[in-house]
Amino acid sequence: MSACLGKKEFSVSEQKPKLSEILRYLRQQRGWTLQQVSERSGVPVSTLSKVENDQLTLSYDKLMTLADGLDVDVAELFSHQARDATPSFLSGRPTGRRSLTMPGEGRAFESDNYIDHYLCADLRSKLMTPALSRIKARSIEEFGPLVRHQSEEFVYVISGVVEVHTEFYEPFLMPQGASAYLDSTMGHAYVSVGDEDAWVIVVVCNTHPGVPEGRPETAASSLEETSS
Repeated sequence: MSACLGKKEFSVSEQKPKLSEILRYLRQQRGWTLQQVSERSGVPVSTLSKVENDQLTLSYDKLMTLADGLDVDVAELFSHQARDATPSFLSGRPTGRRSLTMPGEGRAFESDNYIDHYLCADLRSKLMTPALSRIKARSIEEFGPLVRHQSEEFVYVISGVVEVHTEFYEPFLMPQGASAYLDSTMGHAYVSVGDEDAWVIVVVCNTHPGVPEGRPETAASSLEETSS
Protein backbone atom coordinates (compact mmCIF):
# COMPACT_ATOMS: atom_id res chain seq x y z
CA MET A 1 0.00 0.00 0.00
CA SER A 2 1.32 3.43 -0.84
CA ALA A 3 0.23 7.04 -0.67
CA CYS A 4 1.36 10.14 -2.50
CA LEU A 5 2.16 13.49 -0.92
CA GLY A 6 3.25 16.04 -3.47
CA LYS A 7 5.67 14.28 -5.80
CA LYS A 8 7.03 11.77 -3.27
CA GLU A 9 5.51 8.36 -2.69
CA PHE A 10 5.55 6.75 0.73
CA SER A 11 5.29 2.97 0.89
CA VAL A 12 4.11 1.03 3.94
CA SER A 13 4.98 -2.37 2.50
CA GLU A 14 8.69 -1.49 2.10
CA GLN A 15 9.42 -1.83 5.80
CA LYS A 16 6.29 -3.20 7.41
CA PRO A 17 7.18 -3.84 11.06
CA LYS A 18 6.78 -7.04 13.03
CA LEU A 19 5.79 -5.72 16.43
CA SER A 20 5.92 -9.26 17.85
CA GLU A 21 9.65 -9.58 17.05
CA ILE A 22 10.49 -6.09 18.29
CA LEU A 23 8.70 -6.51 21.60
CA ARG A 24 10.41 -9.85 22.23
CA TYR A 25 13.80 -8.38 21.25
CA LEU A 26 13.48 -5.35 23.56
CA ARG A 27 12.13 -7.42 26.44
CA GLN A 28 14.85 -10.08 26.23
CA GLN A 29 17.53 -7.44 25.76
CA ARG A 30 16.54 -6.07 29.17
CA GLY A 31 16.14 -9.50 30.74
CA TRP A 32 12.51 -8.79 31.60
CA THR A 33 9.55 -11.15 31.77
CA LEU A 34 6.17 -10.30 30.28
CA GLN A 35 4.99 -9.69 33.84
CA GLN A 36 7.71 -7.09 34.37
CA VAL A 37 6.84 -5.34 31.11
CA SER A 38 3.20 -5.37 32.17
CA GLU A 39 4.02 -3.85 35.55
CA ARG A 40 6.03 -1.05 33.95
CA SER A 41 3.57 -0.28 31.14
CA GLY A 42 0.18 -1.19 32.57
CA VAL A 43 -0.58 -3.35 29.51
CA PRO A 44 -2.02 -6.73 30.63
CA VAL A 45 0.26 -9.76 30.42
CA SER A 46 -2.27 -11.58 28.26
CA THR A 47 -2.26 -8.70 25.77
CA LEU A 48 1.54 -8.63 25.64
CA SER A 49 1.60 -12.39 25.11
CA LYS A 50 -0.80 -12.10 22.17
CA VAL A 51 1.35 -9.33 20.67
CA GLU A 52 4.50 -11.45 20.94
CA ASN A 53 2.70 -14.34 19.26
CA ASP A 54 1.42 -12.21 16.35
CA GLN A 55 -2.18 -12.59 17.50
CA LEU A 56 -2.81 -8.94 18.30
CA THR A 57 -1.73 -5.47 17.23
CA LEU A 58 -1.91 -2.30 19.31
CA SER A 59 -3.55 1.05 18.77
CA TYR A 60 -1.49 4.25 18.88
CA ASP A 61 -2.20 5.05 22.53
CA LYS A 62 -1.23 1.52 23.60
CA LEU A 63 1.97 1.75 21.53
CA MET A 64 2.85 5.00 23.32
CA THR A 65 2.16 3.35 26.68
CA LEU A 66 4.25 0.30 25.82
CA ALA A 67 7.14 2.46 24.59
CA ASP A 68 6.96 4.45 27.83
CA GLY A 69 7.15 1.24 29.88
CA LEU A 70 10.11 -0.05 27.86
CA ASP A 71 11.91 3.32 28.13
CA VAL A 72 12.19 3.75 24.36
CA ASP A 73 10.97 6.16 21.73
CA VAL A 74 7.83 4.80 20.07
CA ALA A 75 9.71 4.59 16.76
CA GLU A 76 12.11 2.13 18.39
CA LEU A 77 9.27 -0.37 18.60
CA PHE A 78 9.89 -0.84 14.88
CA SER A 79 13.70 -1.20 14.97
CA HIS A 80 15.94 -4.05 16.13
CA GLN A 81 18.66 -1.48 16.76
CA ALA A 82 17.09 -0.02 19.92
CA ARG A 83 19.53 0.14 22.83
CA ASP A 84 19.41 1.09 26.49
CA ALA A 85 21.13 4.42 26.62
CA THR A 86 20.51 7.72 28.34
CA PRO A 87 21.23 10.56 25.89
CA SER A 88 23.75 13.19 26.91
CA PHE A 89 21.20 16.00 27.13
CA LEU A 90 19.60 14.20 30.09
CA SER A 91 22.91 13.96 31.97
CA GLY A 92 23.86 17.62 31.52
CA ARG A 93 26.79 16.91 29.19
CA PRO A 94 27.22 18.90 25.96
CA THR A 95 25.33 17.34 23.11
CA GLY A 96 25.43 17.47 19.35
CA ARG A 97 22.30 15.46 18.64
CA ARG A 98 20.99 15.63 15.09
CA SER A 99 18.96 13.53 12.70
CA LEU A 100 17.90 13.85 9.08
CA THR A 101 14.93 12.28 7.31
CA MET A 102 14.95 12.65 3.53
CA PRO A 103 11.73 12.88 1.44
CA GLY A 104 10.02 9.50 1.26
CA GLU A 105 11.92 8.12 4.26
CA GLY A 106 10.57 7.35 7.72
CA ARG A 107 9.82 4.25 9.73
CA ALA A 108 6.29 3.22 8.74
CA PHE A 109 3.57 1.68 10.88
CA GLU A 110 -0.05 1.11 9.84
CA SER A 111 -2.89 0.85 12.34
CA ASP A 112 -6.65 0.79 11.85
CA ASN A 113 -6.96 4.58 11.66
CA TYR A 114 -3.54 5.91 10.64
CA ILE A 115 -0.50 5.24 8.52
CA ASP A 116 2.34 6.80 10.52
CA HIS A 117 5.79 7.52 9.12
CA TYR A 118 8.01 8.19 12.15
CA LEU A 119 10.63 10.81 11.30
CA CYS A 120 14.21 11.06 12.61
CA ALA A 121 13.73 7.52 13.90
CA ASP A 122 17.47 6.86 14.18
CA LEU A 123 17.69 9.32 17.11
CA ARG A 124 16.83 7.48 20.31
CA SER A 125 15.18 8.74 23.53
CA LYS A 126 13.94 11.95 21.95
CA LEU A 127 12.04 14.61 23.88
CA MET A 128 9.70 14.78 20.87
CA THR A 129 8.41 12.12 18.49
CA PRO A 130 7.58 13.61 15.06
CA ALA A 131 5.50 11.70 12.53
CA LEU A 132 3.99 12.24 9.12
CA SER A 133 0.56 10.64 9.30
CA ARG A 134 -2.14 9.73 6.82
CA ILE A 135 -5.60 9.66 8.42
CA LYS A 136 -7.74 6.79 7.11
CA ALA A 137 -10.86 6.98 9.32
CA ARG A 138 -13.83 8.84 7.82
CA SER A 139 -16.07 9.10 10.91
CA ILE A 140 -15.78 8.88 14.67
CA GLU A 141 -17.87 5.69 14.50
CA GLU A 142 -15.30 4.16 12.16
CA PHE A 143 -12.44 5.44 14.31
CA GLY A 144 -13.74 3.82 17.50
CA PRO A 145 -12.91 4.83 21.09
CA LEU A 146 -10.92 8.02 21.64
CA VAL A 147 -7.21 7.50 22.32
CA ARG A 148 -5.19 9.00 25.17
CA HIS A 149 -1.58 8.83 26.32
CA GLN A 150 0.69 10.58 28.82
CA SER A 151 2.02 13.47 26.72
CA GLU A 152 1.12 16.59 24.79
CA GLU A 153 1.04 16.86 21.01
CA PHE A 154 1.08 19.35 18.16
CA VAL A 155 -0.71 18.66 14.87
CA TYR A 156 -0.41 20.56 11.56
CA VAL A 157 -2.58 19.79 8.53
CA ILE A 158 -0.51 19.41 5.35
CA SER A 159 -3.37 18.46 3.03
CA GLY A 160 -7.06 17.69 3.25
CA VAL A 161 -9.46 18.56 6.04
CA VAL A 162 -9.32 17.01 9.52
CA GLU A 163 -12.15 16.76 12.01
CA VAL A 164 -10.81 16.68 15.57
CA HIS A 165 -12.82 14.95 18.29
CA THR A 166 -11.88 15.44 21.94
CA GLU A 167 -13.20 14.28 25.27
CA PHE A 168 -14.21 17.70 26.62
CA TYR A 169 -14.95 19.84 23.56
CA GLU A 170 -17.22 19.85 20.54
CA PRO A 171 -15.62 18.51 17.32
CA PHE A 172 -13.90 21.12 15.15
CA LEU A 173 -12.55 21.23 11.60
CA MET A 174 -8.95 21.92 10.61
CA PRO A 175 -8.35 22.83 6.95
CA GLN A 176 -4.98 22.73 5.21
CA GLY A 177 -2.49 24.94 7.07
CA ALA A 178 -4.35 24.82 10.41
CA SER A 179 -2.59 23.65 13.57
CA ALA A 180 -3.57 22.68 17.11
CA TYR A 181 -1.89 21.80 20.41
CA LEU A 182 -3.53 19.16 22.59
CA ASP A 183 -3.21 17.61 26.02
CA SER A 184 -2.90 13.97 24.94
CA THR A 185 -4.22 12.66 28.26
CA MET A 186 -7.57 13.97 27.04
CA GLY A 187 -9.30 11.48 24.78
CA HIS A 188 -8.90 12.54 21.15
CA ALA A 189 -9.24 11.36 17.55
CA TYR A 190 -8.42 12.68 14.08
CA VAL A 191 -10.81 11.93 11.21
CA SER A 192 -10.46 12.77 7.50
CA VAL A 193 -13.25 14.80 5.91
CA GLY A 194 -13.92 14.56 2.18
CA ASP A 195 -12.88 12.14 -0.54
CA GLU A 196 -9.13 12.15 0.12
CA ASP A 197 -7.21 11.00 3.17
CA ALA A 198 -5.82 13.97 5.08
CA TRP A 199 -2.08 14.21 5.81
CA VAL A 200 -0.78 15.78 8.99
CA ILE A 201 2.45 16.33 10.87
CA VAL A 202 2.09 15.24 14.49
CA VAL A 203 4.74 15.97 17.11
CA VAL A 204 4.28 14.18 20.45
CA CYS A 205 6.15 15.44 23.50
CA ASN A 206 7.52 12.50 25.48
CA THR A 207 7.06 12.82 29.23
CA HIS A 208 10.13 10.98 30.51
CA PRO A 209 12.37 9.92 27.60
CA GLY A 210 15.06 7.44 28.59
CA VAL A 211 14.45 7.76 32.33
CA PRO A 212 13.95 4.27 33.75
CA GLU A 213 12.99 5.13 37.32
CA GLY A 214 10.60 7.55 38.98
CA ARG A 215 8.07 7.38 36.19
CA PRO A 216 4.55 8.43 37.21
CA GLU A 217 1.60 6.07 37.04
CA THR A 218 -0.24 6.23 33.73
CA ALA A 219 -3.79 5.68 32.65
CA ALA A 220 -2.62 2.48 31.00
CA SER A 221 -3.47 0.45 34.11
CA SER A 222 -7.09 0.52 33.02
CA LEU A 223 -6.46 -0.54 29.42
CA GLU A 224 -8.73 -3.27 28.18
CA GLU A 225 -7.65 -6.00 25.82
CA THR A 226 -8.71 -4.92 22.35
CA SER A 227 -7.28 -5.44 18.93
CA SER A 228 -7.40 -1.75 18.06
